[in-house]
Amino acid sequence: MDIRTTTLVWAPRILSVLRIVAALLFLEHGTQKILGFPGHPNPPVLLSLSGIAGLLELIGGALLLVGLFSRPVAFLLSGEMAFAYFIAHAPHSIFPVLNGGDAAILFCFVFLHIAVSGPGSLSIDAVRANGSMR
Repeated sequence: MDIRTTTLVWAPRILSVLRIVAALLFLEHGTQKILGFPGHPNPPVLLSLSGIAGLLELIGGALLLVGLFSRPVAFLLSGEMAFAYFIAHAPHSIFPVLNGGDAAILFCFVFLHIAVSGPGSLSIDAVRANGSMR
């Protein structure tokens, strides 16, 4: 196999792996805020800022995990992470390593990449578009 064939075959699969891993990590934040697992005994009021963020993380993370409505969901979550960074992290320090915002920045740009590139070949969106997983 040459590099072009390898890229054509593996790039959509690896994009799916990136989406799935990012969604699992993101979903964990939603389950912690909304369901109290793992280790968050006091869930926020659902219509508070933290509650809405938790719902976005829980529902959006689940949708991204299976690859359903991936582009609009990823775009929405990218915006949520940008908002979270500037509201919760940036006021503490200009440096992400000091303000704890590195994960928010990474999630923001990974989700932006998924919004632009799509969910990859291993997704419900791909099955809906092509009729099968390739």
